[in-house]
Amino acid sequence: MENIIDVQNISYSYSVDETRRVQALHNISLQVPRGQFLAILGHNGSGKSTLSKHFNAILLPESGEVRAMGIDTRDEAHLYDIRRHIGMVFQNPDNQIVATIVEEDVAFALENMGVPTAEIRRRVDEALKAVGMYDFRKRPPHHLSGGQKQRVAIAGVLAMQPDCIVLDEPTAMLDPRGRREVLATLQNLHAQGVTVVLITHFMDEAVQTDRVVVMERGDIILDGAPREVFSNISLLQSVGLDVPQTAELSHELEKCGIKLPRGLLTVNELADALAGLLEGSHCPSSKSNM
Repeated sequence: MENIIDVQNISYSYSVDETRRVQALHNISLQVPRGQFLAILGHNGSGKSTLSKHFNAILLPESGEVRAMGIDTRDEAHLYDIRRHIGMVFQNPDNQIVATIVEEDVAFALENMGVPTAEIRRRVDEALKAVGMYDFRKRPPHHLSGGQKQRVAIAGVLAMQPDCIVLDEPTAMLDPRGRREVLATLQNLHAQGVTVVLITHFMDEAVQTDRVVVMERGDIILDGAPREVFSNISLLQSVGLDVPQTAELSHELEKCGIKLPRGLLTVNELADALAGLLEGSHCPSSKSNM
């Protein structure tokens, strides 16, 4: 499968002062296949946002190599191509909204790219429909809720027709309703074939993706399907991360001697597993009464 993003052995450090630097990434390698919905988890300072900014050349590695759509991100001659293919959405939508009307904001980047007017109209309408904001196209962005603003920011990136969207904690500043709106939008885009990379610290968001990468102090410590990753309860807790409540309850029940299937993530899965155990415990007595 083709890799949209290919990170090979990159390291990166930030300058603290004139004499000191802090290592943010340590020899990281990561591949993101086309069509995948990837969540990158970690608490503040884990390196997840620093890593994401390497995907479309906002940051460049000190060592190693990052390729986006096969293009080396250090190739300044192809910076426009990289950022057209790999779109970026940040935590605060207000930092990305530049116009006074929603549809004008979504059209802003396309106008700067010199896209013909008729094509801009088509792309803006399609992008707003894709995120469920078409009916708000004539509204001022400052009249929208946080979740709606974030969806407009996503539409602005979508209008550029990227192959991959990278979102750096897009729900961190939103209320629960706004978070649900944005996550539903991302799931819909993924279903349409868009590659999505979600940087988050919310476990319930990561559970709904194809793959989860967990970072700690600039290293990748877990990488796999959500069921596999969230089965490592003790490791996740040891680095200060919460785990899905269902996974944590399953873990506690297993410590009490109740044998459950590995990798339970939803309430329904846990309920079915417990119901199966209860039914199984009644089987011998029911047979003996036949």
